[in-house]
Amino acid sequence: MPYQISLTKIEGVGDINAKNLVSYCGSAEAVFKEKKSFLEKIPNIGEITARSISKFQDFETVEKEIQIIQKHQIKPIFYLDEEYPARLKNCEDSPIMLYYKGNVNLNQTRVLAIVGTRNASSYGKHFTEQLCEALVPYHVLVVSGLASGTDSNVHHLALKNKLSTIGVLGHGLQTIYPSENRNLAIKMLSNGGLLTEFCFGTPGNKENFPRRNRIVAGMCDATIVIESALKGGSLITAELANSYNRDVYALPGRISDTWSLGCNKLIADNKAAIISSIDQLIFSLGYSKKVSKKKQQIEMMVSLNEEEKKLYEIIKQGTISIDELSIQTNMKLSKLALILLDLEFKNLIQSLPGKKYSIL
Repeated sequence: MPYQISLTKIEGVGDINAKNLVSYCGSAEAVFKEKKSFLEKIPNIGEITARSISKFQDFETVEKEIQIIQKHQIKPIFYLDEEYPARLKNCEDSPIMLYYKGNVNLNQTRVLAIVGTRNASSYGKHFTEQLCEALVPYHVLVVSGLASGTDSNVHHLALKNKLSTIGVLGHGLQTIYPSENRNLAIKMLSNGGLLTEFCFGTPGNKENFPRRNRIVAGMCDATIVIESALKGGSLITAELANSYNRDVYALPGRISDTWSLGCNKLIADNKAAIISSIDQLIFSLGYSKKVSKKKQQIEMMVSLNEEEKKLYEIIKQGTISIDELSIQTNMKLSKLALILLDLEFKNLIQSLPGKKYSIL
């Protein structure tokens, strides 16, 4: 891990160039052992950056940093590690290193970002409450920024509804900003966690928070903006999600409400789909409750035509060959094969060796 972390310490080497270096050299360690003449030929590196890499000697500081994060049970995740969020990895500007403290898989089947203004209204709070309750059957990992207002509400309600939730930070894991969210952050560690690209000790500088928004947008399938003014972090997250070709949804509000103007503009500019109801949003997200096989089969039976029902009832009596079915139904084999295939697609029957069929 020292070489991976060291890549983040070199002046002039950002996330994109760091990945490029690893790709050309074969590993993070190889980057530091490669000749300067080779490094400077790598696209976008050049002589100055190659010299910075060749002269890098601050491994002792990196080792001390590793000892600190181990002491605080923080997990460093390199972008090539299995634990790294796969959705985020697909974004060109994704961080080469992440620092994680938590207990949930960052690559869950459904990961959703929910963000909004620090000045959440009763309208926004009520919608957030309804949304988190509606997400319960789908076991969604809820991601937000642990900021005051909407983000805090999202994390609180996720925990209340036993949904896993991740807070993405704009600083190192030595602190929590804002400080009033410290107890919330501690509770999140039991069903979720805290994630950042910033090493331990990094303060919450103003420029860090827009950067962290790309993690929120990039590690999720979709972003929901609940309320926002015409400027703010939520709109930055929405813009980033759009650039990553992720779905964005916005809650509309009255044109006289300051904290709905940003959402209304996203919708008007076709940068977000309008949320007209919770049910419509759940459907648009592609979420669906698991339906038992028996219930699915009953529903399929209702939609069968007479020929399909006749065949199903015969097969239901026991395993039978296609030739025997042809004799009993007086159907041509070509027609019979098509109907049997439809029944298979509907998960009502299965084909067996020897051109035989049985029910599932």
